[in-house]
Amino acid sequence: MRDAEAARSHAEAVQVRAVARFAALCEDPRGVAAEIALTLATTEHRAQRMVAMAQALTTRLPETLAAMETGVIDAYKASKIVDATNPLSDEHAAAVDAAMAGRVDGRNPSSIRRAVVRQVAHVDPGGHAERARRRRLDRRVQLVHQDDAMSTLIADLPTETATAIYTRVDRIATTLRGRNETRTLEQLRADVFAELCLGHRQSEPRTEIFVHVAATTLAEADDQPAELSGHGPIPAWLARHLAQNPNSALRKVVTDPVHRTVRDVGRTRYRPPTALAELVKVRDRECRMPGCHRPTHLSDIDHTTDWAHGGTTAADNLTSLCRRHHQLKNTPGWHLHQDTTGTLHITTPTRQHHTSHPKPLHPPTPTPAPF
Repeated sequence: MRDAEAARSHAEAVQVRAVARFAALCEDPRGVAAEIALTLATTEHRAQRMVAMAQALTTRLPETLAAMETGVIDAYKASKIVDATNPLSDEHAAAVDAAMAGRVDGRNPSSIRRAVVRQVAHVDPGGHAERARRRRLDRRVQLVHQDDAMSTLIADLPTETATAIYTRVDRIATTLRGRNETRTLEQLRADVFAELCLGHRQSEPRTEIFVHVAATTLAEADDQPAELSGHGPIPAWLARHLAQNPNSALRKVVTDPVHRTVRDVGRTRYRPPTALAELVKVRDRECRMPGCHRPTHLSDIDHTTDWAHGGTTAADNLTSLCRRHHQLKNTPGWHLHQDTTGTLHITTPTRQHHTSHPKPLHPPTPTPAPF
């Protein structure tokens, strides 16, 4: 399967270069997409997308194209880098491309997109902040009618608002699951959402979600992006606004070390105390299974080495897993081990090995070389 995937990725890279060469040779660029569409029996819209992507990869993102040529990523994964760097200058795009080199192997498309968005926010915090301001002007609600008496309601909202809404809906839906409940969790979420919108449900307990922000950013000493659990980077101005808003459902997590935090209660208790549970949730931010981005406040805290097998209730033996991956971890053939750095080592039933590292909010600042 890997060999076939690598061969397909290489073939897509060959096509990318061919499209770029063809576009460069055409005297009238208006006909490029039309001719490619006829040649490949596709739509002009897709052909236009192919041309734009080929031009970006061959001019601004050489490392990404090299990863395609060596079979590391396919065109769909490469498109995540192209899309995220589209608003950037050539200089900033090159910086993101270089930073992502060697960091895409083994990642799924969602993980690649999230990683490159973090790099975009890091290399261009000012542009990231301004784009966030502009995007908030595009908030809207759409109703799309589907077949069979169903419709889709779409709301484009500021991320902190949308995240708080989903967290509240999910928490209520989860509490309704019981022995006599026949609805699935997805059906429960949909019903709870409708009841809340229509005012048919009484108010529920306040929910909290985490915003990870550096103390220096809160003090306005810098404008480093913060991190909203389950979403990704948000600009510094938004993090400061949320931290200062007493009515916000979001809870700030300052990334300086916090002293006197419980880290280990040995085997005296199975359930971690509140301070230890919060430490694990803050450290992990999301489900630790590679490629899963369910935030920790919607996940389980699990003993990596089971309590029944001698595992301790300690920070280096507790990890955040969403319910699905928590259950997967307990199926035969799956083995998880956590070392003292918080790195999670995963072995699958086919003896494939994967690692999951707790990510810092920002990459460490290089130490200047001594004179």
